[in-house]
Amino acid sequence: MPNTTRSCTLAALLAAVAVCGGDAVARVFPFGPRHRAVNDLANQFVPFHARLWDLLHGRADGGLLLDWQAGWGTSFLPDYGTYLSSPLAPLVALFPRADIEYAVYAVTVLKTALAAAAMTFLLRRLGPDSAGWWAAVLGASYALCGWSLAEGTYNPMWLDGLIAFPLLCLVGEWAREGRRPLLGPLVVAVCWLANFYTAYMATLGAGLVLLVRLAATDSFRARTLGRAALTTGLGIGLAAPVLVPVFLGSRHAYPGVVRDFAAADGTDVLARLLPVTYGFATPAAFVCTAVPLLAGALLFRRDAPGRERWLWGGLCAAVAMSMQWGPTHLVWHVFATPNGSPYRQTFVLSGVLVLAAWTGLARGLPDRRSLLGGSAIVLVLAAGALPSPLLTSWSLLLAGAGLAAVAGALLLPRRGRYGLLAALLVTGTLLGQAAATTAYADRERLARLDDYPPWGPEHARRAAALAAADDWPASRTDSGLPRVAGNDPLLLGGQGAAYYSSHTPAVLTGTLAALGGGWTSRGRNLLSLDNPVTDALFGVGARWRDGAVARTDAHLPLVTVRPPGPPPAYGPSPFRNQELLLGSRVYEPPHAGACRVGTEVFLWAPEATGTARLGDHPPVHLLGGGPKRRAAMTSLGVQRVPGLRPVLPGPGELGCLDRDRLRSAVTALRARAATSIRVTPDGVRATLPPGGGTAVVAAPRIAGWHCADAEPLSYGGLLAVPLRPDRTELSCSFRPPGLRAGLGAGATAALLLLVVVVAPGVARARRRLPDTL
Repeated sequence: MPNTTRSCTLAALLAAVAVCGGDAVARVFPFGPRHRAVNDLANQFVPFHARLWDLLHGRADGGLLLDWQAGWGTSFLPDYGTYLSSPLAPLVALFPRADIEYAVYAVTVLKTALAAAAMTFLLRRLGPDSAGWWAAVLGASYALCGWSLAEGTYNPMWLDGLIAFPLLCLVGEWAREGRRPLLGPLVVAVCWLANFYTAYMATLGAGLVLLVRLAATDSFRARTLGRAALTTGLGIGLAAPVLVPVFLGSRHAYPGVVRDFAAADGTDVLARLLPVTYGFATPAAFVCTAVPLLAGALLFRRDAPGRERWLWGGLCAAVAMSMQWGPTHLVWHVFATPNGSPYRQTFVLSGVLVLAAWTGLARGLPDRRSLLGGSAIVLVLAAGALPSPLLTSWSLLLAGAGLAAVAGALLLPRRGRYGLLAALLVTGTLLGQAAATTAYADRERLARLDDYPPWGPEHARRAAALAAADDWPASRTDSGLPRVAGNDPLLLGGQGAAYYSSHTPAVLTGTLAALGGGWTSRGRNLLSLDNPVTDALFGVGARWRDGAVARTDAHLPLVTVRPPGPPPAYGPSPFRNQELLLGSRVYEPPHAGACRVGTEVFLWAPEATGTARLGDHPPVHLLGGGPKRRAAMTSLGVQRVPGLRPVLPGPGELGCLDRDRLRSAVTALRARAATSIRVTPDGVRATLPPGGGTAVVAAPRIAGWHCADAEPLSYGGLLAVPLRPDRTELSCSFRPPGLRAGLGAGATAALLLLVVVVAPGVARARRRLPDTL
């Protein structure tokens, strides 16, 4: 065990040094002026970790089940299970809130290091006891695969799958040996809780590895497969309290665009096996040259049984080819082609290659014949990649130098100073190739992906101003525009409409769109809607605008009472829809394309891209065009000149807002509003005026709301409850769909696990009982 500990520590250290070294070479945060805030790392993962920080420090609006800050009030447990349920995520609470980007980076590096240690532990567990530094190098090679460096580094929750694969392979070994009946399901549960998406892929890969191990060792038994299936099922069952709400959260989410899988060009696939390449729609299959060399050498080893050689070679080829075939592509991705990178399972291929390489090393270092054969395979693969435009000169240089260094190390005598030289050559190859690939990916991401400003003094000033204005639950404070990222309310504070998640509810997207809201990411990244009517309806008392917090003219409390009658039925015009939800006419139609003097001109042109202007008011830039983007309703300014028509970038609808009418409508609704309101981490309580009607909560009517004495309704997409004339109390709580079923499944799995663990001991005790009488 001490040798294993040293090997795991060395692997973790190598992984951390390579990642940090590559980022330092690229001068990327936190080692230089270039930032890491790209794509979903900035839009989702950093803001969600900021939300977790607030939860752990008791500063969040809402709790684990309900988030009052984003999307006007959304379900949080599915987001937690998708982005934050890693056992390492709470470590961000140890950092200052303003250093949340440092915290996420530190957790990312730690996950990479733990993946290296986990794979090294597995390799040492598989044997032999010698070659400890080789186990460390191969374990680190796995953690520093191209998928980890190019994809996982800005999708940090995926790195939990990188850790899960070797752990699940270890569980397979326990099932093969009939050991660890309690620990096995617990490990599976932790892996699936940490990130169910990549854990699913890791489970498929570990299952394939187990089949090869059984077939290669003549231990293929139906009982073993049953034990492995039971272990996996119990572990997934233990994770059900989170997994079931996550699954149903996806069912209730706004649908993304369905894509058809298109296999990558073969030369590009081969190019991505080499260091220093990048491509968003190709598999990042690079792994240190030592790995394919040793895996290829296994095929030519005379001291290895033919079955073992061809089973491992066949598994590597099968996993690689399965990524390029549509039906198996769907199996890897839970039967749905992802909107982003279509090769998210690539880390499994890297893991299989490492296991194949170690299988050969378990029999000792390769002889010259097998080394020559492995080198030939590496050269043939590199030659096949030559036509690819993804290939760089650094790719060929580092691959060639790495092949020469590793082959030379394997040919050196195995004792004394030559052994140390061999270790330095192989380790240097690993660190050089991984660091260079990291640096190249850092640069390419910034050039090719959307990027966002990193946290800085201006963001800190904005967050402080929002915190000073916060008056929740008496009113909302909106983080406003311009946005920093997709989840500004979580990152900056307040309780706004902006929200971006894989679980963005369809009812929220539909309601916001009906009221004139905008979006990106095909309706799952909702933008803040700066509009006086929606501010009034959703109780926004202050919002960030033009570099400062601005107070709104009039707003309603969180709960109001509307007259009896049918709920509003939305039509095509967001101006009319806002009036229906408000219950008053506040917009005037333009006359001859111009609004009346004194009214505020609003433009709704969801498909337009370009600049709109009204007279000498500042221009407004629109970015629309479905299905990916939708421009929000926007103000062009107050009409000051009679007959002045705005300049528009394309077709749109104009509405002329009368602020006096809006204030009168708000005053009338306030007369029938709640007299006291209390929000809780999982619901809302309010005292209402007598007289009956419909209580309307300014929160989306997402699935999961339950109210005392009445079934909640949808009032124009908002949560509503019918009231009897004598009813003056409102009490609603939120329970994510699937939570109760998940808790039941988890309890059942725990009971079955207890039976599985205890029953054998009871049987043994009964067999010994007659001997003691």
